[in-house]
Amino acid sequence: MSHKILVATGGGDCPGLNAVIRGIVKRASLEPEEWKIYGCIESFNGILKDNIELMELTEEMVSGLHVKGGTIIKTTNRGGPFHFPVKQPDGSWIIEDRSQLMKKRVEELGIEAVINIGGDGSQGISLALQKIGINVVGVPKTIDNDLSSTDFTFGFQTAVQIATEAFDKLVTTAESHNRVFIMEVMGRDAGWIALHTALAGGAEVCIIPEIPYDPRNIVKKIETRYKNGMGFCNIVIAEGAKKADGLVTGSAPEAVGDRHFKLGGVGDVLRRELIDLGIEHDVRVTVLGHLQRGGTPVAYDRILATEFGVKAFELVKNHQYGQLVVYRQPNIHSVPLEEALKEPHLVQPDKDFLVHTARSVGICFGDE
Repeated sequence: MSHKILVATGGGDCPGLNAVIRGIVKRASLEPEEWKIYGCIESFNGILKDNIELMELTEEMVSGLHVKGGTIIKTTNRGGPFHFPVKQPDGSWIIEDRSQLMKKRVEELGIEAVINIGGDGSQGISLALQKIGINVVGVPKTIDNDLSSTDFTFGFQTAVQIATEAFDKLVTTAESHNRVFIMEVMGRDAGWIALHTALAGGAEVCIIPEIPYDPRNIVKKIETRYKNGMGFCNIVIAEGAKKADGLVTGSAPEAVGDRHFKLGGVGDVLRRELIDLGIEHDVRVTVLGHLQRGGTPVAYDRILATEFGVKAFELVKNHQYGQLVVYRQPNIHSVPLEEALKEPHLVQPDKDFLVHTARSVGICFGDE
């Protein structure tokens, strides 16, 4: 009799997802007993749809997979076991709770445990599934690095590398044209990508969600970079950045089953604010968007993701369910899902030495 594990990747795609899948499969292959690993296509949709769609993940299939971006079993940030969208005959949509259906199908298929790879929203689902009797192990995935239980999440270092390389290119064109460049990066509530990119790229200004900004302070910083109309300035801004009023820039979701407020456009908002305050320099905006999520993961993320995959399998093998795999330097551990989801990992402006370092080399956060 073989053991069966169901693997799902949820939320946005992220460099390193395939390396986690590979780590799970290759670790399972070393066991004397047979372990069958199944990928649930498009997060949990594969087991929730009327026609179940699973993919058996073999050693041959995952060979060399660690260098490939995205996820071979697809992903989505819409729906889920507790909010599954169902289209009606008249074309309208309703939301169904299919969690008990999922539990029934897991039992019928003989699946011993689910390994759910995803961010805070996906791990909230992991916890809820564990509570209704489905054995779950979580693996943290987010380029925002905003899960407090782990020192780093895979995908973050790749996102920072991509953002830094893009920023380096903007610096040279800004200098050549005496321009102000605003580069908008991802970061809904956490400014880690923006902060790391600003330091690595040598930005003059870094705007993050944790530090409300005043555009007048940014104007002052910009003007210190110009003399007789000659000069340049580069700004990194996280998509979740906000002023003192606490409002973020974005739009309500349009897709059925999507409950996430869509951030984006804060770079253009800042550009307009600077112009309205009298900036006469040419101000341009670049939005990196999903470029930060794609492509080949850097070596660090491949290694971390592989470690996470191995640890996730071993937690299942040892019947240690309801746990989230975490990295606490220098080792890989696990913590209960309840503990992992207590609070997000955000930049602490008065405590994080990274902020102190940035201020100490002259980076302006728009708050002074």
